[in-house]
Amino acid sequence: MAIGREYGIIEGQIMSLMHPAFMFFLLGSSLYAGYLGFQWRRARELVTEIKDLKAQLPKPAEGEAPTTTPEIKSLEEERKNLIGQKLNEKHHNWGSLILGLGTMMAIAGPTNTFLRTGKLFPGPHLYAGGAMVVLWAAAAALVPSMQKGNDTSRSLHIAFNAVNIGLFLWQVPTGLDIVAKVFQFTTLP
Repeated sequence: MAIGREYGIIEGQIMSLMHPAFMFFLLGSSLYAGYLGFQWRRARELVTEIKDLKAQLPKPAEGEAPTTTPEIKSLEEERKNLIGQKLNEKHHNWGSLILGLGTMMAIAGPTNTFLRTGKLFPGPHLYAGGAMVVLWAAAAALVPSMQKGNDTSRSLHIAFNAVNIGLFLWQVPTGLDIVAKVFQFTTLP
């Protein structure tokens, strides 16, 4: 039960529902950031594909222009299109938003619970939320070495974020159970 509205509106439904609303936004943002990251990865991988295809072409005679194929032209156009979308910047910006807002909301949720009830409820939802913050921070910490071309860091970054998406999806049912309790035990505003 809410502990008597000592903190006013902070104990009401509106403030209590801020955490789940933002977390659903962050789940969608995480999926979108992952999509952007994989698109940027595709742009980087196209360089190797194009280079390998060009290596298979016959060497042009001296003074002749290098030959190409429709497949190479198509891949070059795809890469140009991907680079023009500034996917790396968008991915970085969304990742920064997720790290900052996600950390803030991961603290705001339990804080609101404590203010409403006078205690926390240790359990899978709380522990998974803490693990998500750690994974966000670890994934972000790998960015400088990724920018230097470290593929191990890149793979770990992807793995940490994949686990995070899994934790996010796993938390939806437990989060909805908590939302039901908020409606049951709190009032507007």
